[in-house]
Amino acid sequence: MTVSTASPPVWFRLPPGFHDLSPNDRPALDEIAEALGTPDAQGNLGLLMDGLAELDRHHVVHTAVGLHPDDPDGLCTSLFSLAIRPVAADLHPSLARTALAISDSPLWINQTCRLVELPAARPCYLIAGTIRLPNTGQQLFQAKAVTAHADGRHIVVLDLTSAATHQADAYSDIIEAIAYTVAFADPDPTPTVAPTSSRILDVLL
Repeated sequence: MTVSTASPPVWFRLPPGFHDLSPNDRPALDEIAEALGTPDAQGNLGLLMDGLAELDRHHVVHTAVGLHPDDPDGLCTSLFSLAIRPVAADLHPSLARTALAISDSPLWINQTCRLVELPAARPCYLIAGTIRLPNTGQQLFQAKAVTAHADGRHIVVLDLTSAATHQADAYSDIIEAIAYTVAFADPDPTPTVAPTSSRILDVLL
């Protein structure tokens, strides 16, 4: 579920390998960077947390980091985010315009855009491909799923970004699978139990 009180609730499921990450996790990540003992690690984690803090102004309400094995003995990392954007006009035309604006970004090197039919006949646009970061030349894979919120006043944008461009097909499948789990009523109402320790420390230490 999303945790922002300023946005309507959304429930979704992330597949294995994804771990929730928020600016509140900065103290835990600082401990990890200090334990690693390298300036590069501290600097990279600092940049990551600074970037997460900036996402709020883009209506991002949830972020997670993906850690998955990569052949032969490597590790693929990715960043997942979910944004809930208000719309001031008719929902479905706004949804189509949002998808078109994403697909028309000059950052794309190559991309595909297709329509996905979600449960309850909710339209969803899936845009995926490779982008080139300005001023660096670095290439990243990015997949975005754009769908309508049930309240009729918001658009939900799922985003998955990774430097592992060779895993493009797998990441496209992942973002589409997550889109199918999106719901607007609690699918499994259970009492909420506060965590006793940081999930980030549990996963990475």
